Amino acid sequence: MTQDNNIPKTPLKFLWFTTKPYFWLLLLGVSFHLGVQLVNTYIAYFIGNFADTATSFVNANDFVSRSLLFVLLMTISFTLFRLTGFTAIVVVLKQHRLAFLTVKKYLLEHSHQYFTNRFAGSIASKLFHAGDRSGELLLMCYYGAVRLVVSFVSTGALILFFNLWLGCIYFLILFVTIIINYILVAKRRPYVVAYSKANSKYRGSITDVVSNVQAVRQYARKDLEFHWLGKDLDEMITKDEKQWRMAEWNHVINNIMALILLIAMVGGMYWLQVNNLTSLGALITVMILMYRVSGVMIDLGDWMNRFIRTYGEVEEGLEEIFIEHEIVDKDVATLLEVNRANIAWKDVTFDYEGVSVFRDFDLHIAAGQRVGLVGHSGAGKTTFVSLLLRQYDLGAGAIEIDGQNIAKVTQDSLRENIAVVPQEPLLFHRSIRENIAYGNPEASEEEIMAAAKQAQAHDFIMTLPDGYDTLVGERGVKLSGGQKQRVAIARAMLKDAPILVLDEATSALDSESEVAIQKALETLMEGKTVIAVAHRLSTLRKMDRIIVLEDGKIIEDGTHEELSQASGTYQKLWEHQAGGFLLDDD
Repeated sequence: MTQDNNIPKTPLKFLWFTTKPYFWLLLLGVSFHLGVQLVNTYIAYFIGNFADTATSFVNANDFVSRSLLFVLLMTISFTLFRLTGFTAIVVVLKQHRLAFLTVKKYLLEHSHQYFTNRFAGSIASKLFHAGDRSGELLLMCYYGAVRLVVSFVSTGALILFFNLWLGCIYFLILFVTIIINYILVAKRRPYVVAYSKANSKYRGSITDVVSNVQAVRQYARKDLEFHWLGKDLDEMITKDEKQWRMAEWNHVINNIMALILLIAMVGGMYWLQVNNLTSLGALITVMILMYRVSGVMIDLGDWMNRFIRTYGEVEEGLEEIFIEHEIVDKDVATLLEVNRANIAWKDVTFDYEGVSVFRDFDLHIAAGQRVGLVGHSGAGKTTFVSLLLRQYDLGAGAIEIDGQNIAKVTQDSLRENIAVVPQEPLLFHRSIRENIAYGNPEASEEEIMAAAKQAQAHDFIMTLPDGYDTLVGERGVKLSGGQKQRVAIARAMLKDAPILVLDEATSALDSESEVAIQKALETLMEGKTVIAVAHRLSTLRKMDRIIVLEDGKIIEDGTHEELSQASGTYQKLWEHQAGGFLLDDD
């Protein structure tokens, strides 16, 4: 996938982008709502006219016919309003779905580094702001904006019909009110954005604490966490208070302006009526219209306040999510085709946050070869795996699989051909069956169970209350470390990719379980190119080749037998084993 520059990054443009596919349906709904407001304005005129002509009715039939017409007008108004609502259901939900999917798709295409630098809860909050809240913006425009505009314009047109000068005064007061609201809302906008960011930060902090609640309990740090959460909460409340106070002052000003408009219009019409320049019915019409418009003017401030708050939340979400993707597919990226799974590193140079990790690094891993990576923390093992998965782009050089530069193929096709069993199993809060089937969503029940048996997971799964339907909890918290690791291994077995990466794949297993699962791993590795990272060197003894890294360089390369007798770094590491684990140097 290439960098998508077609998605607008500002709230209103994004709203139009996600609403445009349903334009005709939106126009239909707006037309219904426009009809509601016009009919309601005419009803006010109808009532005034009714008062003027009430004394001239010839008989009771005239009164009845006028009354029935009034009922008909009200029926039309109610019907159009309900049609407006039913149309809104379709339009808003469709826009909401498209907006959410657009934002989520863009979010998931960010790099590994994007997610490691942010709170999961904060990202979820921004996703909600950008996706869900844009639907609320649409609803506010759909109902609020149409109602405001049509009410103001149709009322003004009717007052102009009664008296030109009074109509001009009406539009002047209305114009001043809108300008004041615009200025106040513009001043409030940065406070709304600041509050939205503080809210996202607070939600992220809560998620972080909940995710690590066991550490909080084990270290008895509840008071400390309350302290830090309290600081984030106070910051959010302080920012919320500032923007909320500005909203209330906006309401006060709109109430004053509504009162001025009411006095000017009703007073003006009364003067005209006293001087026989207009009828009593016209005065009644204007009084009804002012009652209605005064509420609309007060709603104007409320609507603009809610609009700018929602606008700010959407803006904050879009700004954070729609930053440029750190790693993107080339415009001419092709699909990776793996026939043999040869892996070649050619003059690879990579720096991370200003620190050199690899410099002119060369390595060739033959197809079907099983390679172990060894080295102390910071030697470059984790970065090696990350670069192979293209979680970062290289500074120079190339990594090739079967002669294809991984920077020139699509990221999805690259990762489809690599199965990873990480040190920390990544499980979803779903059933065990779903977690295993993540390796191959099309797998049958028999294939899922076969993979579980190979991974030595089937027996413990069958002891669980719901078997394969057992929910594992968030990040698999309901399972032990060894159980989670076996589920992750079963998932990799089901994926059956030509390249296999084992990143401390047996680190969470006890010795007895490790012996049992090594046979399963032997089966899993058959016919695959394997890269295994391990501190427990005993797991690498049967590797075809062991590479020792230090400061991003290969300092030793050979079999276990060769390196354990070479009086080099590997031999020292092997001698420092205790129970199969690597100890730090003295």
